[in-house]
Amino acid sequence: MTKKRESMRRRRLLHLVLAPLAGVLMFTAPAAAGPTPPGDVYRPVRGPAAPAEYRYLQKTVPGEAIPRHAHEDAAAQARQLPTTGGRWKSVGPTNIGGRIVSLALDPKRADTLYAAAASGGVWRSTDAGQTFKSAWPDAWTQSMGAIATAPDGTLYAGTGEPNPGGGSITYEGTGLYRSTDGGKSWKPSGLRDSGAISAITVDPDNPKRLYVAAAGSLYNGGGDRGVYRSENGGRTWQRILSGANEFTGATEIIVQGKKLYAVLWDHRRTPERRTYGGEGSGVFRSSDDGKTWQRLGGGLPEQGPDVGRIGLAVAGDRAYAIVNKTDGPFEGFYASTDAGDTWKRTPTDKKLTDSQSTFGWWFGKIWTDPRDAGHVQVAGVPLMTSKDGAATWTADDTSIHVDQHAMVWDPRHPGRVYLGNDGGVYRSDANGDGGWVKARHEPYTQLYSAAISPQDTSRISGGAQDNGSIRSWGGDGFNEYLGGDGEENLINPTDVNNVYACYQYGNCFSSTDGGDTLTYFADKTTFQRRNWFTPVVFDPRNPKVLYYGAEVLNRSTDGGATWQAISPDLSGGPGPDPIYTNYGTITSIAPAADGRTLYVGTDDGRVWVTKDGGAHWTKLAQGRPWVTRVVVDPHDPDRVYTTHSAYRSGSGTPHVYGSTDGGKHWKDLSGNLPDAPVNDLVIARGGTLHIGTDQGVFTSGGKGDHWSRLGRGMPAVPVDDIEYDAGNHRLVAATFGRGFYELTTP
Repeated sequence: MTKKRESMRRRRLLHLVLAPLAGVLMFTAPAAAGPTPPGDVYRPVRGPAAPAEYRYLQKTVPGEAIPRHAHEDAAAQARQLPTTGGRWKSVGPTNIGGRIVSLALDPKRADTLYAAAASGGVWRSTDAGQTFKSAWPDAWTQSMGAIATAPDGTLYAGTGEPNPGGGSITYEGTGLYRSTDGGKSWKPSGLRDSGAISAITVDPDNPKRLYVAAAGSLYNGGGDRGVYRSENGGRTWQRILSGANEFTGATEIIVQGKKLYAVLWDHRRTPERRTYGGEGSGVFRSSDDGKTWQRLGGGLPEQGPDVGRIGLAVAGDRAYAIVNKTDGPFEGFYASTDAGDTWKRTPTDKKLTDSQSTFGWWFGKIWTDPRDAGHVQVAGVPLMTSKDGAATWTADDTSIHVDQHAMVWDPRHPGRVYLGNDGGVYRSDANGDGGWVKARHEPYTQLYSAAISPQDTSRISGGAQDNGSIRSWGGDGFNEYLGGDGEENLINPTDVNNVYACYQYGNCFSSTDGGDTLTYFADKTTFQRRNWFTPVVFDPRNPKVLYYGAEVLNRSTDGGATWQAISPDLSGGPGPDPIYTNYGTITSIAPAADGRTLYVGTDDGRVWVTKDGGAHWTKLAQGRPWVTRVVVDPHDPDRVYTTHSAYRSGSGTPHVYGSTDGGKHWKDLSGNLPDAPVNDLVIARGGTLHIGTDQGVFTSGGKGDHWSRLGRGMPAVPVDDIEYDAGNHRLVAATFGRGFYELTTP
């Protein structure tokens, strides 16, 4: 979460008064933290970089980059598997929304709007942005970057999100696609190796001529990156602008007759570091339809390693550019009145500076009113607006969700503007200067977790990327009851009103009234490091007993009121990154039903067990990829499974292990699974195993040597969490981009 109006989005936390952390333990206790603000004991890094880092480390083998086309190749493998079981049903949320990265209006159909969701596909509204229906094949990648319409109504969609944050970072795209029937059917249109597509621009005078800004893979150099032009509606392509190096991609392409403007951006992610700027970053212009280009100077920052992402807007001879530094903070806002020949830095404005926070690479967008070039709006944490050509600014951070990414004016309705941000789609009929109304049906929420109740099958809660912890009760539809990036959620299996919810870095709360009021308890735990997603679990025998994983394991016997550390540091120590110091932690906890046996897994590939409630610990495995889940059979404390994330770069390292002797010996249960991260596992009736992966849900008999795709009707979307309710014969999946899905099981 960014600087996100937490007091507004989490209104019930004001009553909390936290004490300093302290504790004397039977082990060498971590150093105690000092006094902190309510509900924020530990949050070392803020903003969309934090979930991106979590996603990246989880999906990679240490020291290796994500292999080229890893996600697409795994999807192809998954499609070859047989399908078994019934049909998945979408169960919401429809009123929460999620990140929208691009918007486009249909030139042939009034009040028809298309929206590209970051990891949720393409959506169409025919009622001026009130409700949305899917306009994208469920079986294709759901990762989106840009959308545009041609004057003849042809719709183009570019896949792969170019913004390197917010959790979608590892789901690269598969190129450009076009539809001539409003999204009912699609055909590939090339640029398969583009990684992420940032912008699509169609020549207003020639619907067959289109331009694409290809950002390129964040992890692998070369490929389809730069500015491309097609003269035949996307059947063939010519690159008309290349970057300075193999990691320079394009983020904007603007067409004004034969005059073209483009923005290039150096950005890459290696196993060791993030570099979101460089020598190749800059604003470029061509006066001869792309035959030759010049890098614009005349007052813009000089070429160099500190030039980060740039946003650009052009309206006739007037142009605007927002420049951010490579490490993220705002550098300056520039204006030109001579088509970019010369630029002046606009007056310093603290609100504008602050709007970019420390992650300007997350935005990089400027929009101008088509009827008034002095009316400028800029993407930031709030929406920034100037009515005097960037001389002064106002910030809207109260009437809309934070983190802006897309905007489009409706030429049929003067004053009507559509906006896309991390909360979904909004419409203003006041020219974008307020009056925003949120869409009421938009089923593309990115979820990290799910919680269900055997007592009440209507109750579902979960943690959502940048949309807090959400619940299906206590309001109209789903509603947010804890802010931030929603993480672990729990519902007491014997008391539906006893719930738990966390936001990032293990800042967790308990409630006895279904979440209406919340009590903070993370300050009572012992920790030095806590993962971005910190695990919290019930003991299967007694839900008053809970476990909480930092680098040590904490236990509570009174519902979370007090906690005690019951292990030493079970990780290999802190990770090497000096910025992201929250790794080297427990990622999964599995208490057995015998009341003595506990298993845990860590982000650095270790698996541990205690057979005496935590007095002594035995290491069962190390050197494995990130442990996403440890699961113990409820009827046999020696039957245990572990699942692992990361794309394998061709190696045969298992994604699923099983043991029948308490972890003394392990068997590879990956079988015919696609080479994709496995995120969760549950044991169903008769020992059947169900797993959630980046390529959906799969099922196997107890042997685990042969897997089938489970159920029909779920889009090809990552599944981060699955919850099993044996008594009510159901499985609930939390997807990262399409909300919750439910399946009736045998």
